This record gives sequence, structure tokens and C-alpha cells, in this order.
Amino acid sequence: MRALLSTFSLQELRHHPWRNATAVVAVMLGVALAFAVHLINASALAEFSSAVSSVNGQPDVELRARQGLLPDTLLDQVAAHPGVALASPVLELPTQAVLPGGERVAVKLLGVDALVVAGLSPALMPVPETTTRDTAGRRFDLFAPDAVFLNAAAQHALGSAHTLQLQSGLSLRSVRVAGRVNAPGAPLLVMDVAAAQVLMSRAGELSRIDVRLAPGAQAEAVLASLALPAQVIAQRPEQSGERVSNLSRAYRVNLTVLALVALFTGAFLVFSVLSLSVARRQPQFALLGVLGLSGNERLRLVLAESALLGLLGSALGVALGTALAALALRLLGGDLGGGYFSGVAPPLQWNAWAALVYGGLGVVASVVGGWWPARATARMAPALALKGLGVPVRPGARRHTLALALVVLPTALAWAPPVGGIPLAAYLSVGLLLVGGIAALPLAVGWLLDRIAPHIARHALPVLAVERARRLRETAAVATSGVVASLALSVALTVMVASFRGSVTQWLDAVLPAQLYVRSSGSTGNDAAHLPPDFVAAVARMDGVARMDTLRATPVQLDPVRPAVVLLSRPLNMVPGSALSLPLVGNPLPAPPAAEGERVIPVYVSEAMVDLYGAQPGGWLPGLAQAFAEPNVRGVRFFVAGVWRDYARQHGSVAMDRTDFVRLTGDARVNDLALHLDAGTDENAVRERIRALASSEGAGGLIEFASSGQIRAVSLRIFDRSFAVTVWLQAVAIGIGLFGVAASFSAQVLARRREFGLLAHLGLTRQQILGVVALEGLAWTLLGALAGLGLGLAVSLVLVHVVNPQSFHWTMDLVLPWARLLALCAAVVVAGTLTAWLAGQAAASRDAVRAVKEDW
Repeated sequence: MRALLSTFSLQELRHHPWRNATAVVAVMLGVALAFAVHLINASALAEFSSAVSSVNGQPDVELRARQGLLPDTLLDQVAAHPGVALASPVLELPTQAVLPGGERVAVKLLGVDALVVAGLSPALMPVPETTTRDTAGRRFDLFAPDAVFLNAAAQHALGSAHTLQLQSGLSLRSVRVAGRVNAPGAPLLVMDVAAAQVLMSRAGELSRIDVRLAPGAQAEAVLASLALPAQVIAQRPEQSGERVSNLSRAYRVNLTVLALVALFTGAFLVFSVLSLSVARRQPQFALLGVLGLSGNERLRLVLAESALLGLLGSALGVALGTALAALALRLLGGDLGGGYFSGVAPPLQWNAWAALVYGGLGVVASVVGGWWPARATARMAPALALKGLGVPVRPGARRHTLALALVVLPTALAWAPPVGGIPLAAYLSVGLLLVGGIAALPLAVGWLLDRIAPHIARHALPVLAVERARRLRETAAVATSGVVASLALSVALTVMVASFRGSVTQWLDAVLPAQLYVRSSGSTGNDAAHLPPDFVAAVARMDGVARMDTLRATPVQLDPVRPAVVLLSRPLNMVPGSALSLPLVGNPLPAPPAAEGERVIPVYVSEAMVDLYGAQPGGWLPGLAQAFAEPNVRGVRFFVAGVWRDYARQHGSVAMDRTDFVRLTGDARVNDLALHLDAGTDENAVRERIRALASSEGAGGLIEFASSGQIRAVSLRIFDRSFAVTVWLQAVAIGIGLFGVAASFSAQVLARRREFGLLAHLGLTRQQILGVVALEGLAWTLLGALAGLGLGLAVSLVLVHVVNPQSFHWTMDLVLPWARLLALCAAVVVAGTLTAWLAGQAAASRDAVRAVKEDW
């Protein structure tokens, strides 16, 4: 076998390097894109997890509030327990640092107790500056009310500034840089926990308590004896990393699957190249068979050729993917558009096992693409083929039945439940649908051409083109398989993105009813920045403001492993008799009557809550009661009155009327204001009045404004940027498909030199012969475009109605952008026809007489 590869197969590679190079390039691009996406995501996740681990330290247990912050009175109770060796209080708040020049930098402020933090989180231990003679005095900066310590990222972002200001609500608090900490990750400022509470107006509040147990103590026993309130949740430190991974898992998996689109179409290109290579070398294979090479040996020879193409493409793909990942990490950081790792600039984390896996995928794809040509070679009758009588056998009813079964089976498979939150069955359904559709191409080609043939019987050149495609429909299917696969995936992605964008646009119109929105600058939506009550009341009384609605968004940890759910408190019945200000899926349900001693509060959950927590409409949400403290929540039951679409919070949200939230928590603070203006009121005038009000309180530059149109435009721009990668993947896939058309037509024109020579002797000019080739290309690519459009629409149904709900837990309305789809199909037909004509022109330049006399 090695001797045949080094002689027989090598000669084929030498004589047709460009055709084989297209297959290698296709595999290379598929492996490179998938491996690059994996490296970028793995590097970002590793860096992010490392930073979280360093900041969280290595406690045995972390105590957090399910909603809001912990009371610091809990610290004394925990620290005094005999089973607790260390209890470290932590206050963690995102904010903005303002440099002396006015530049703003997003940072995280961490308050710690320097007396105990070194035993649990050494990376957070402040290290005072040692450049001064007063070294002993500097040690007291560990507890100073205005001293902060910067990590490396903060030092880089803030430069050499020795003083800066931190934003707290609508005020700025001055601090000084007193040293450093060794924590990695995003910009971090560390200071004494008591000083941080005073500085940020968080007196008596903590984000978490890190607990180190005494030797021999069991966590379950200690927690049980502490009798913590239901509002407090205990978790292992590694669960923070699990939440980070779960937060972005669906996005990372879907992005990897999209990257494998190029590898999928590459398999069809290998199929096209090897099919035509085998057809062209049929006499040589026949001679080898007569000389004693068995059918199994011929099969292994062709599979070995495909494996070599895949191995070369995979090796180049791993190298290219590594280079692309390194470049992307340097230029873009670790964020590929999902926003999960924004601000992270990790080093490349190269993994040999991952390289082997993705390289192996390239080889497998190439071998799968070469399986059918190899089987055709193995089943060939050598004696008949040597005499030129080895006409391809038409597929029988069994193959047509198998192809149709592959088209029907995915319909049932698509609705299988996800595995670990990943729609594996749906992905398999998409793959089988594409394979089955392409396998059924000869049947569809024959049916369509049989109906076209009678209408062109009087036109010689179209008859030549159509009849050849009609008689050799298997060849047409081989030539267009890559185009069908790439176009189907491109159509599916186009429909999915258009449907998602259309649904997001409608959702934005529903959730942005007001003309003007106000919040403190740098607000991150995690309940860290609140507007002062006096400021809120003054805005409500301002001229031109007809009505003001407030919004509070609070993270709620219902499950220690899953990312936090967002609790939204807002006026839900803003005008008596009006509809709810939420994009509901279905109609709201009336709350049932409350039993004696109970109070029923209606809440509205997002679609993710239905999938992840089983919050069915008409049912109850008992887990939400744990987010509120006794005794206010005693006797309260939360009724799921409806389900709404929330495209901003993938892992779940619960909307509650503001009145109910304030009654349960006693906390009337708000994050955002939605202003409904009087008719004819100038929006800019209202902005100026609010800005003047903020300036009178010393916070002129700490207020952000946005109109509903601005928020809508920014949101859609972020959406388009997030899905920009799909445009490049579509271009790569279609480019690979057109490479397949070029390779197919080049090989077929070379193999049909005697046919073209005979046509030339019958009086056809070279231009007419090329016209026949172009008409064949038109017919084949037109058939491929129709098949790709039909398959793409079928795949888009799976993506829109199965993959997206199972991956991201939201639904969307199907939108078919016909103008864009028809333009895409037309571009593929024109490009395919032109490609066929150019390939025929390059390959049909041999002397006609010599071609007719040629007898291999």
C-alpha cells in the first residue's frame, strides 16, 4: 500500500496539484477556524477562572446573600463558631475611577480585612509602598479610610496617578494609591472593608464571608449548627468557576459549531475532488484490479489518499488556527462578541490534546468525504472498466429510500431534549438533514430535468447541456454537493440571524416605552449604583415630565451552580386598565385567591425560568421566597402569572411590581428612571434641566441619558457586531463550495476532451463548446441553489425553533428575508456559472483532433 501511495497516488497529486490543494485548503480552513475559536475561548475562560480563583482565594465555604448584600452582623456569629478557624469579610463593588485629567476607568473595588485575608486569599493582601522612609507609618495604610491598593491591570489602566476619585452613586470620593496587590485579572482596587463600607455608603453590608473550617470540622455540620437564614446561601469556591463556565457555555459551543461549518463543507469538497479523481483514473484502477489488486485494497488506497489530504490540511489548520488565535487575543482580547469575557486580555493557552482532537476531526471529515468514492472503486468491475464499459450504475430504490429516510429522520430527532444544556440531537438532526438532502440530489435532479427536457428540445446547445446532466445526474450531484451544503448553511444562518434581529427589534419596542432614560454613569446593571432619593423625587416633579417609572435590577442566586437570576422591580400596571409593559408570550393569568394568613404576589418570568427552574405559568415559584428576609416574606407565595421574552438576560429573570418589592424588602432605591414626557416637550430641554439638577448636587458629569431610539440603535449595533462572525463563516463556506465547482468542472472538462473533440469535428466552435460547459454550470448551480435554498429553510426551522430555545432559552418569530435569500442564491448561480466557464476555458484548450485520436 505504501508503494502504491508513493507512486500511483503521488502521480495524481503531481498532475493535478491545484485540485487537491483546494481540498487541503478546505480542511485547513475548517480546522483553523474551529481550533482558533476553541483556543480563544479556552484562554479567556482559563484567565477569567484564574482571576476569580485568586480573588476568591481558597476558603472551604463562601457565604453569600441570595439577593442583595449580607448584614455584617452575621460575621460575628460565624467567626465565633468553634468549627470556624477563619472568617474573612469581603465587600465587592464595581465602580468607576476618575483620574485627575477626567478620564474614567471601570474598576472593581474590594474591601477586605487585612488581618485575616492573607490566610484565605494571599493575592488580595495589600502591599504598602516601600519607597518612603516612613515604612512603619505606611503599614497603617492597610486600615486607612482613603488608601487603595492596585493590582497590575489597575496600575496599567490608571497610570502613575497617586490620587483618584471613585464614584459612589452621584458623588465622587477621593482616595490615594498606597501600594499594590498581586491579584491577576481586570483592574482591581483593594482597601480596608470598613473604609470601603463608609466610602461607598454601604455601612453594615458585605458581599460575602469566606470561611476556613477548623481541622476536622465538617462543612455540613457547621452550617447546620449556624442555623443561617434562608436568605443566605453557602457554596463551594469552585462553584464560582462553574458559574463562569456555565454562563458562556452555550455561546462557546454554538460558536464552535458555526466554525465547523467550513470543515463540514470541506468534507463535501473532498468528496467532489476524490469522486472526480477516481472517475478520471477508472482505467488505471481497472488495470490494477486486473493485475490482482482486490476491491478492499482499492478501497483502502482511496481512503488512504483522503486521509493524507485530511492529515495535511489538519496540520496546516492547527498551525493557522494557533496563529489566528494569538492574533485575535492580542487585538481583541478574549471576547468574541458575546460580552462574557470583555476586558480580559489573556495569554494563549495552547493544548496538545485539543490540537489532536481538532486535527483528528479534519482527518475524519476527509475520510468520510472519501468513503463513497472509495466504495465505488471497490465495487468496480475491472474487466468492463478496462474496456471502457464501466458505466456508473444508477442508484436503486434502496439508496433513494435511505436518502429519503435521512431527510425524514431529523424531523423526529430535532425535538429530542438537550444534553447538559447543549442541543446535541438538534445538531445531529441538522447534519443528517444536509447529508440526506444531498444524497437525494440525483433523485431531485432527475425529476426536475425530466420536466425541463421537453421544453428545450428545439435548441441544440441547451439540449446537450441538459441531457448530459440528466443522463449523468450522479456527476451533477457530485459537482454541486459542496455548493448545496454551503448554500444551505448560509441560508439557514441568514434566516436565523434575521429572525433573531427582527424579534429583538420588536422586543426593544416593547420594553422601551418611554422617551428618555436616566441612570448614573458607569452603571453595570448589577445593582451596584443607585440614584439618590432626593434626586429621583426632584426629577419626578420636573416640568415636562408627565410620568416617571423607576427600575431596580437585583441579582438573585437561586442555584449555587447556575448564574444568578435577575429580579426586576418596576411598575407593571402603570395606567389603570392598560396592558402590562412586558412582551408577554401569551396572556397574563389572574392570581388565585389567597388563603387565610397568606398573600399571593404575581410575578412574570422569562422563558429561561421555565426551562431552567420549571416556573410554569399558572404555577408557583417557591424558590424566590428565599431571596427575601423574614418576617416580611412570611406567608407570601409567588404566583407565575405569565411568561415574557427577555433577550437581555439569558439565564433567567423575574419581573415583580415595584410596590410588592418595596413592601418585601423595605428598600426603595432605584437604578434607572424612565421618563414619559408631555406632548410637545423638548427632550433636550428636559436633559438640560436634569443635568443642572445633578450639577447643583455636585454630580454634573455622573448622569447618563439615552433616548429609546439611542438605546435601540446601540443594542442593534451590538447585535450586529456579535453576529458578524456568521457573515465571514458564510463567505468561507460558499467560497469552499465554489472551489468544489471549479475543481469538478476542470476535472470533467479534461476527462471529456474526446467528447469536445467530436463536437468540434461536428462543427461546433470553441465558443459554442464553452457555451455548453457554461450552460451545464448554469443548470447544475441553479439546481444546487434550489436544493440549497430548500435545505437551508428546513435547517433554519431547526435552528430557530429548537437550537436557540435549547441553547439560550428564548424563542423568536421566524422571519424569511426573501430579498436577501434570493440575492444570495442568484450570486451563487452567477458565480458558479462563471466558475464553470473559466474552468472549461482553462481545461478545454487542447487540440481537438489530438483529443479525438487520444486513446489512453
